Amino acid sequence: MKTEPLVVLAGATGDLGGRIATALGRRHVAFRALVRPGRSAALPVGLAAAGATVIEVDYADDGALRHACAGASCVVSALNGLQPVIIGMQGKLLDAAVAAGVSRFIPSDYALDFTKTRPGDNRNLDVRRMFMARLDAAPIKATSVLNGAFAELLTGQAPIILRKRRKILYWGSADQPLDFTTKDDVANYVAEAALDETTPRFLRIAGATVSPRQLAGIMTELYAERFGLWRAGRIGLLSMVIRVARLVNPERDAVFPVWQGMQYLRDMSSGRGKLQALDNDRYGIRQWTSAREVLHPAR
Repeated sequence: MKTEPLVVLAGATGDLGGRIATALGRRHVAFRALVRPGRSAALPVGLAAAGATVIEVDYADDGALRHACAGASCVVSALNGLQPVIIGMQGKLLDAAVAAGVSRFIPSDYALDFTKTRPGDNRNLDVRRMFMARLDAAPIKATSVLNGAFAELLTGQAPIILRKRRKILYWGSADQPLDFTTKDDVANYVAEAALDETTPRFLRIAGATVSPRQLAGIMTELYAERFGLWRAGRIGLLSMVIRVARLVNPERDAVFPVWQGMQYLRDMSSGRGKLQALDNDRYGIRQWTSAREVLHPAR
């Protein structure tokens, strides 16, 4: 008799992790949410509503972490941070999953296609590439979900759509396709992947693929004002700006300093991180959130 799936979710108190928890709960999946000691009293409301079994666990306690993973069919990581988190904590989680006999592991990748980008160009992706080597050497089936950039960044955090200036800022070519996926769409897809025993090593999804020129057209239609294109320069110039920004304000311990966002934008604008052969329809045809929906003024 086939047993019911049990998912272990790490990082459930974070933004994306909380959304994954909600997506699992919507599918009535039994899952455990791992939280650090002392965090249970301040858990997000949605986590309890999703039906999670909350387990406080110290990632330095190998035995406790292994016990928390026992009986799981898949461990999903939504841990967010730099090398101490992605390599250290997530590495402990991987070791515990292997020791507990878990068959599948979904790491906290959720990015553009770092299998095609250049080592040294993007600090956060380099860390994920380091973990990929460790994961591929482990005796466990792994699946990374790659989704481009989170579409919510288009609403202001990413220096692309300049609403006050009515411009679309871009580097390189105005016709370079850029991949974006909303966090909810990523979370729903990850929940499906966690239940899918046949996943390949990589799943690539993009809710919207639009160029700067297309973004200008979308914004012009939505706001009834002409949005133009503003070419900041070539990709090589962006690389120079990144070096200067990193020199002036290193912020080595910050997860997303300004220069880190620039590195990500460079990987998108150059086309190196472009997702190919999308797996959007793997779990049936669904309505993905478009760039127009994300940018609509009524949202």
